Formats: sequence, C-alpha cells, structure tokens
Amino acid sequence: MQELVNPIRKSITRSIKISFAFNVESIQELEVINELASKKGVKANVALRINPNVDAHTHHYITTGLDENKFGVPNADLEKCAAVLKKCESIELVGLHFHVGSQITDMTVFKSLCVKVNEWKNWFEERGTQIRVLNVGGGLGIDYKNPDGNTIPHFEAYFDIFDRFLERTAQQEVHFELGRALVAQCGSLVSRVLYVKNGVKKNFLVLDAGMTELMRPALYQAYHKIENISAVDTVESINYDVVGPICESSDCFGKEVPLPVSKRGDLIAIRSAGAYGEVMASRYNLREEIRFVYSNQL
Repeated sequence: MQELVNPIRKSITRSIKISFAFNVESIQELEVINELASKKGVKANVALRINPNVDAHTHHYITTGLDENKFGVPNADLEKCAAVLKKCESIELVGLHFHVGSQITDMTVFKSLCVKVNEWKNWFEERGTQIRVLNVGGGLGIDYKNPDGNTIPHFEAYFDIFDRFLERTAQQEVHFELGRALVAQCGSLVSRVLYVKNGVKKNFLVLDAGMTELMRPALYQAYHKIENISAVDTVESINYDVVGPICESSDCFGKEVPLPVSKRGDLIAIRSAGAYGEVMASRYNLREEIRFVYSNQL
C-alpha cells in the first residue's frame, strides 16, 4: 500500500529548509516538527501558541482565545508541553504567540491579554527558558459602519495599551499581526445589479457578485456598508435585500438595506472588503475567479 503524502508535512519540511519560524499549537505538532527537523539535521525555531482564555467580546466564529476554542496549547497542557520541548533536540523555542480573536473594538481585551502574556512569559523564564519574541497576535477591529468617517483604526490607543501593560526587556521583540486594521478599508467589492425583484414582502437587488466573492456576510453574518455608486444623486430611497446569484439562501450581503431607487445595471459598492475578501474567495458552483483592480485613483 502506498502512503499518501501529507501536504502539511511537505509544508513543514519546506519551511524548515528556509529556517522559517513556526507558531506551534499542540504537543503533537511539536513532535512532528522535531522529527522532520532531525531528519534534515537542523534546528527548527518555534514559538509556542498559548490559549490564554481571554474573551475577545466579538462574534463567536472569530473568537480564538477561549478554553473552548481549538487554537493554541491550553493552560492545562503547558507543563507537559515544556517537558516535551526539553526532549526535542531539533527544536529551539524562541517565542510565545497569542491571538484571542478578530474585529476587537474593546481595548480592555488587550489589557487582559497583556496580563496573560506577562504571566506565561514569567512562567517560562522562571524555568530557565529565555523568550526572545512575544507575539501578541492581532485582532484590532475597524469601523465597518462608517468607513469614510473612521478610515484609520485607533492605533495610538491600541499600542498604548501594550506599552503600558506588557512587561518586556530591551532584548525582547514584540510582534503584532495587524492585517485587517491595515488593509480592510483599502478595498471595496464593486458589483453590478443583474435584476431588481420587487416581491410581496421584500425588494431584492440581485448582484453579479455573491458569497463566492465575499464570504464574510454568509459565513458569520458580518456587516458591510453597501452603496449604490450609480445613483448618488437619487433622492428616493427603498429598502432592499442585497443578494448574490448563488443557489444558497445564505448568499446575502445585507437585509433591508436603505438605498436609492436602483435599477438593472447599477454599480453597487460593498465597502471594507480589503480584508478577508480575496483570500476567502472561491469557485463554488464553478464560478469564475474574481478579478482585482489596484488603483490610487478609485
């Protein structure tokens, strides 16, 4: 019997070759990396992702730092994890990694995270392991409801929290993963109205884009501001359910969205799509791949 090649093992092996640092989430993952690094005769750098059990106060689908979540090494396993690390001769622990969730707008969450990071950094250092890198993850949210009024998140308040409450030495690096906060407001999904359907109880705008182009609303009922950019001078307004053409009832960008009276061919802009848009797009239902336009003028 021929064993199928595990794509994860292949990815780990490639990363070891280029001295890539791994964020490790389980004891078994540590053992796999140690085995593969040993075969290559090298040491793999790893950061241990710890589940800090901090509530991010965000949608439960994008909460990642509670005991009930699948991410990271739980606190109860850290003693065992530390023992395994000592036995892994082909692994070097260089850092600790944390990530409690996404789209966080309550800054007290990050203060609570700092307390946990300090606790576990000290725990390792008391046991003789020096931590070079503290990766506090990301999660800083944006204003989806008012993208023009609040284009830039509260970076100053965010970094001030870590500056005041995160304990670190001059030799330690602090890493942040601010993907959404940096790019979400930089992109919009622009779609054309295929049909206007005036129903008995609902008015529908059926777009040529759907959940295959922007998955967030279908996946966890995420809000995006929706604008008719072909009817900016139209005064009369109607509430529409703005939907896509996919044969799924969840293929909906917004319900009861107040928009100018719209017609077939109008261009609809779905705002704040610069994060988790392109990377989550799919060819479900054999849809064509989405096209992307980059411009400083639009």
